[in-house]
Amino acid sequence: MNRVLSGLAVAVVAWVAAAAASSQVVAIRAGRLVDPAAGTTTRDQTILVENGKIRSVGGALPIPAGARVVDLSRQVVLPGLFDAHTHLCLDLNTHGSSSLEMLLRSLLASTAIETTSYRAIQGVANARDMLLSGFTTVRDVGNAGNYADTALRRAIEDGLVPGPTIVNAGRIITPYGGQYHGLTPERPDLALPEYLYADTRDEMRKAVRENVTYGAKVIKIVVDDQPYLYSPEDVRIIVSEAASAGLKVAAHCATDAGTRNAAEGGVASVEHGYRASDATLERMKKNGVVLVGTDFPEPIAREMGMAEYHPMLVERLKRAYRVGVTVAYGTDVVSVMPGETRGTLSISFIDSFVEAGVPPREILRAMTSNAARLLGVEKERGAIAAGLAADLIATADDPLERIETLKAVTFVMKDGRIVKSPEPSR
Repeated sequence: MNRVLSGLAVAVVAWVAAAAASSQVVAIRAGRLVDPAAGTTTRDQTILVENGKIRSVGGALPIPAGARVVDLSRQVVLPGLFDAHTHLCLDLNTHGSSSLEMLLRSLLASTAIETTSYRAIQGVANARDMLLSGFTTVRDVGNAGNYADTALRRAIEDGLVPGPTIVNAGRIITPYGGQYHGLTPERPDLALPEYLYADTRDEMRKAVRENVTYGAKVIKIVVDDQPYLYSPEDVRIIVSEAASAGLKVAAHCATDAGTRNAAEGGVASVEHGYRASDATLERMKKNGVVLVGTDFPEPIAREMGMAEYHPMLVERLKRAYRVGVTVAYGTDVVSVMPGETRGTLSISFIDSFVEAGVPPREILRAMTSNAARLLGVEKERGAIAAGLAADLIATADDPLERIETLKAVTFVMKDGRIVKSPEPSR
């Protein structure tokens, strides 16, 4: 009994200490401060953080007595990064894949044998690694078994494990068969619970409601991975049902026809849009649909058996920027590669943007302000301003001048808590 009371006392003391630390004012001295939305950099700024939020920002702010001072006077400070298309609860061994079909078969095999509980633990590791690479907010767009993504989101929100803010999709809604092409009449259940099949209007409404009930914060649909596509009218049904619960819809689209149907149906974002024509990109722009291109850099595309997709993605990214479609950064990393983490693989996708000739200021907007608006958190995160969450990162160089500096984030603060730091604070 005494041991139990002693353990309880230690836990209470630790909780009180953590609460006191979170309420302490933190003063960050930033050598340079980047505003991605404006595309500007300001020198010698101070950021005051209290109770997880930014209290004030300015060039001559007095530092309160007793504040914890973090000296980043030789660093460049900017808002935390966003990944608008990730699958934290999915790790595939894609080494040796020779085609997209092999990748899909790997997905089928992996999801059929892994339990939801194990995938939640995979998600814990991936979430930690994303945070350490500077991603403070992500949109997890499914492939999490039986709602492992909801469990992961809750664990992070409750402070049980470290990780980015998560906007999760739950189970992906699709026509019969989902994204699998290897189902047999003997085992039609292999794609379950990975997907929710919905072919009639009533099934579509029910699928949305099921996701909402089990904790989804965005609805993910697959429009066109089977010979049959969701029509614009089908998409509108899902978008309307999601909107009644205050949620947006993200649409997986691999073909031009599927991308056009999604854009006409009113989705918030098209995921991939590999083969979107200029006319379809124009329709996306007109309808305010965001492109989350998941533009695989060449090494990752080759590892996943999708090497032929890389030049097509770079060319489509060039056209999207020429047309003026709003782009949000998303990666779709699902593989494990030696010497890399989920975070380091995800940040490498900036290479495709550079290859496509996208200016650093536009890449940074895709990774911050554009993504924040898409995820519906722009009043909470995505900028460094009074009243917003204290999600901050620091780099050695100014990413508006050298975007590659984001590959070596030196400091990460999430909701006012320092999770990575180059040097001790005082």
